[in-house]
Amino acid sequence: MRTLAFTATQIGERLDKVIAAAFPQFSRSQAQRLIADGCVDVDGRPALKPGQKLDRPAEVRIRLPDPAPTGTPAEALPLAIVYEDADLLVIDKPAGLVVHPAAGHAAGTLVNAVLGYDPDLEGVGDEQRPGIVHRLDRDTSGLIVVARNDRAHRHLQRQFHDRLVDKRYLALVDGAPPTATGRIEAALGRDPTDRKRMAVVPNDRGRMAVTEYAVLERFPAHTLLECRLLTGRTHQIRVHLAYLRCPIVGDTVYGRRRPSLPLERHFLHAARLTLALPGSGERRTFTAPLPRDLEQALENLRG
Repeated sequence: MRTLAFTATQIGERLDKVIAAAFPQFSRSQAQRLIADGCVDVDGRPALKPGQKLDRPAEVRIRLPDPAPTGTPAEALPLAIVYEDADLLVIDKPAGLVVHPAAGHAAGTLVNAVLGYDPDLEGVGDEQRPGIVHRLDRDTSGLIVVARNDRAHRHLQRQFHDRLVDKRYLALVDGAPPTATGRIEAALGRDPTDRKRMAVVPNDRGRMAVTEYAVLERFPAHTLLECRLLTGRTHQIRVHLAYLRCPIVGDTVYGRRRPSLPLERHFLHAARLTLALPGSGERRTFTAPLPRDLEQALENLRG
């Protein structure tokens, strides 16, 4: 157990707000939870409640319990790290790698790998998904960012929530969209006939999703698109493009049961990611080249 101590001088201010201001690694809700759990003393006495206000300068002591184990084993798995600093990792995830443990995937995930690379990630954010602030489908390759501390986790979550992260994907589709550029605004929810799938649904039955696209290259029966996500719903690009009647090549869930090209997975790659670094605030862009299997598919079409 660790103990943090400081002298609080903010007369008339709420205790939870004082703690969050003194220690940026704590959110207000985390400070409230520490107070409710009896982990905070004011002048040697247990804090009464999160809204307790200081009527004079006081010595505040916070006892931090040891982090509970996540139950997720660290594994020495290879990682293609595009960038790292004290706050985050940017990783080029290969197709076939599940992001976090779930039913049927207790090990061998990206989370297992990053815990093997940086054990201090344990307990950052969600205990079952330490460091994860967004995700990619198992068979989608490309860039994913992992937070290395709670402050960075909150900073990145805010950026994703406020749509400040620019995410660009490359997708090869069967057929072509109706226009060279476009914007798809359609709510997504569970498919009423198959709960394992997502579908475009009425606005009052789902969550609004927005995808922009632009044609990069045309082929006789296929089109290469750049897609920009303005929201981050489950299977968003895959469902939206299928809704336009140009499903992603190799997507046997939302597209053709028999892929039109000899691919072992769908042609979707998170190629570019732009965000503000939590430490400096500098806005940086990261890129990941197409994996060999997708590049070969394009070469065959150009051939």
